[in-house]
Order: sequence, then structure tokens, then C-alpha cells
Amino acid sequence: MPVKKLLQDKERKFRLLFEENPQPMWVFDPQNQKFLQVNAAAAGLHGYSQEEFRGMALPDVQVPVEDGDPHTAPGVRHHRTKSGRIIDVETAVHTIQYGGQDAELAVLIDVTGRRQLEDRLRQAQKMEAVGMLAGGVAHDFNNLLTIITGYSQLILNHLPPSDPNRYSAEQIMKAGTRAAELTRQLLAFSRRQVLQPKVVDLNILVTSLSAMLRRLIGEDVDLHVALGPDPVCVHADPSQLEQVIMNLVINARDAMPHGGTLTVETRNAELNGSYSGGQMEVKPGPYVMLAVRDNGIGMDSATKARIFEPFFTTKGEGKGTGLGLSTVYAVVRQSGGGLQVSSELGRGTSVKVFLPRIDRPVLLESVEHRQAAAHATEAILVVEDDDMVRHLVRETLEREGYKIMDAAGPVEARRLMEQYAGPFHLLITDVVMPKVNGRQLAGQLLRKRPDLKVLYMSGYADADILKTGLMRRKVSFLQKPFTPRALSEKVREVLHGDRLTRGAG
Repeated sequence: MPVKKLLQDKERKFRLLFEENPQPMWVFDPQNQKFLQVNAAAAGLHGYSQEEFRGMALPDVQVPVEDGDPHTAPGVRHHRTKSGRIIDVETAVHTIQYGGQDAELAVLIDVTGRRQLEDRLRQAQKMEAVGMLAGGVAHDFNNLLTIITGYSQLILNHLPPSDPNRYSAEQIMKAGTRAAELTRQLLAFSRRQVLQPKVVDLNILVTSLSAMLRRLIGEDVDLHVALGPDPVCVHADPSQLEQVIMNLVINARDAMPHGGTLTVETRNAELNGSYSGGQMEVKPGPYVMLAVRDNGIGMDSATKARIFEPFFTTKGEGKGTGLGLSTVYAVVRQSGGGLQVSSELGRGTSVKVFLPRIDRPVLLESVEHRQAAAHATEAILVVEDDDMVRHLVRETLEREGYKIMDAAGPVEARRLMEQYAGPFHLLITDVVMPKVNGRQLAGQLLRKRPDLKVLYMSGYADADILKTGLMRRKVSFLQKPFTPRALSEKVREVLHGDRLTRGAG
């Protein structure tokens, strides 16, 4: 066969293999980087026609690499499609002869989805590792803070306004309250905060927070609230949702040091299988969207990739803990939702929170009649392995007239219950205790005294407690750290309220 015929046949086979290949491919001039040929798969991936590609060069689709970009890796580049969407492309380049000249053949693999999954896995592993440490630290701190804030309030209750020591006691109380807020963020981040979910309409929640948000952002920032026309109901812990809104608003405010517009929006949304770009995967279905937008300084891609990392902050020293957005991430994740963040330098930031929608009405809590503390006569058994917390609970309730017996553990509690012939009205027990936890103890005691009411208390929920489903049941629970006033009100609520207060045995 003549040489010319062989070359023509070889070129025909190459073109057939090139054009019909499902893998995106292109040929370009290594000198000026202009495209010489592009197959249909590459045209489809980038959104340009093959004719448009032949008038373009590599720099027209490749995005310049930024310093510190976490997505950069050998052989992987960012490409911008015709629509403006950024994709991650893994490239293998081979030197060939094309039309009698040296050229480069590039075989492309769209790895955008894979890189997003890798990023989510790294984020989840990082969150889990730091979360285990944060949860343990918060657990121990909550016992200490219960003692600090508890005894501070007992002292304040007996100090007149003119007492020179009152100011000192108030500062101790304030410091304890601030520390308690920090431990709540740690627990939310580590997903060891005990949830007390209820049906919440985000429209009502945002409306109730509006006045506080306006004071929080200052006069230089214009707050615009855009609420959906229909109820936007979710099943979540309202205090955690408040944390999410407050943290997002504070970050938006800080991104506008010279003032601007901050928008809080709510609406119902339907997410389908094509939803992408979020920091967390969500299943298709009905959701409620909460969006917080600002027109501030925005973020580059390197900062955006790290905003949910614990203790990462772009604020100056002493101006941020780096826990605000990681707390948002954890709360949304724990509530079964997802996040989507859009930001560009100089063009502001938009954070969208998606939470599963629930079609149940919000139940208005009835105002319960509370008995005066002076008439308290009920018998209460307190079980707590931390001596100082146990003594604080006992002292608080004895001052109100309750008959208190306390135990450092389940064995002693069972012995007291067997020896005491009179009625026991309430068991107050810590959830997390060695060997036998609070739920198990309540079950044992309820078999002998079925009329016993139970109040659980804890600073966090460990894995074993979460597995039992205790916190998903309708039980009475008091989150540590708590003040004597909160303890007294909760005890009266359990003893005289209409809620289901028996233990989950």
C-alpha cells in the first residue's frame, strides 16, 4: 500500500477515534496554546461549539491558580465553562504530530464531583476529630460552670443592691454565662449538645429576633427581612436555630466594616437530584431555606474552602473564636440539613441553609400555673456523681422547702429508695454516669415506684446515650450549666406541669 494511502488511513482512524471518543479531548499548539482541534465530548463539557473552540486558546478556559487554593494538585486545573461554572479537570497531555507539526493531545477527566466528595470527607474527618476533643472538654467544663454560675446566683439572691460585694458577684456571674455560651458552641460543633426539638416556624423565629438583630448590626448596616408568604416549619431545637441565625448575621455584619445591606430571607424550597454546590449533601425533597446575604468584602476561594473549619477565623486577634461558622455547620448537619455558600471578593457573600420541611402546625405553649416555692413539700431524690454539682442542687431545692435525699451513684440511689418508706415524687439524675447511666437507673426505680417523675440533667450526650434515643423521647431535661433559678423552675414544671414527665425506662 502506498505511503500516502497509509498516512491517510492512519489520519482517518485517528480522527474517528478522536471525534467519537466519549472522553473529552483536544489538540493544541504548544507554542501559542491555540486549539487546533476539539472533540464533541470536550465541547459538551465546556459548553462551547467546536467552531468556537478553534478561535480560542488554553488561557480562555483555564482559571489562574490562586496561592493556597486547596483544589490545586498535579495534573488538576480549574476550567471555566461558557456559562461561567467552574469545574475541576484532571489532564493527561501527550506529544503528537498533527498536520505535520508538533502538537499536544490532552485527555480530560471531569473530577468536579470527586473533588467535592473528597473535600466533604476531609471536612467530616476534621470535624469528627476536633469534635471528640471539644465534646469531652465541654462536658467537664459544664459541671464546673454549673457550680460557678449556681453559687454566684445564690450569693446574689442574698446581697442587697447597696452591698459592695454585689458588683464582684455579678462579674463572676457574667463571666460564667459567657463561658457557658462558649461550651454550648463547642457542644453544637461536636454534635454532643442534647437537642430538645419542636416544630418551629422560621418566620416567627426571625421576627422575634429582628429587634435584637438590628441592635446587633449597628446603624451603618441596613437590615432587610424578607419572609416567605407561607409558614416555613422545621422540626429542630429553637435555641440552636437562634445560634445559626445569630452567627450568620454577625459574620455578615463583620464583612461590612463600612456599612451595607444585610438580608435575611426565608421561603419554602424543593430540592431535586440536580441540586449541587452545597457544602453538605442533602436528599431530594421539601425543604425550608434560610438565607443570609451581605454586600461586603466577600471571600476568595481559599478562604471560602476553610470557613467551616473549627477555630479558623479571618478576624483580628481577640475578635473571633473561629467557632461561629463551624457551629452553624454542625447544627445544620445535626438537624439533617445542608448548606450552600456563594461569595466573590468585593461582591459579598450569600449563605443558604436548607432544613427539612415539616407540615405540622406550631403548637403554642400554654402558660402553666406555678406553685410558689415557699409551699414546696415534695420528696426528691438527686443522683449526681459530681459532688459539688450534687450539693448545689440539694442546697437550692432545700431552700425552697423540698425534702431532698441525694446519692453519688445508682447503687446508693437504689438503697435510699428501698429504705425510705414515704413517697418519692421526683428523681433528678445525671444522664452520663459510670457503669449505669441515668436512663437505666430511672428504668430500675420506675419498676418499683411507677408514679415517680423523672428529670434528666447533663452537660452533653455521649454516643451510648444518643444510641438509646433518650433525647428523642418526650422526657424532661435540664441542660448544664444551669442556674438555681432555672433548676427551680424546671422542677416546678415537672412536678406540676401538664407535660409527659415520666422516665423513659
